[in-house]
Amino acid sequence: MSNKIKCAHILVEKQSQALQLLEGIKSGKKFGAVAREISTCPSAKKEGDLGYFTKGMMVKEFEEVAFKLEIGQVSDPVKTQFGYHLIKRLA
Repeated sequence: MSNKIKCAHILVEKQSQALQLLEGIKSGKKFGAVAREISTCPSAKKEGDLGYFTKGMMVKEFEEVAFKLEIGQVSDPVKTQFGYHLIKRLA
């Protein structure tokens, strides 16, 4: 498993909203377009792209899920102190 990965994410306040967005993505909506339109994180401008990071750079809950994803896979909602994230592994 690589020690450096690249992910994008969508950040929202409510789990119900994250679940609704996940259904839309599974139905064919583009992850980046949803991130740009809805995510409350400044990364929304870059379609949610967080760039490359290693373990220890992100909050624990986020990191634990991100490093288990396969490239192209989107996570179920992940709760952190910032809200609910949908995480997509890019590389």
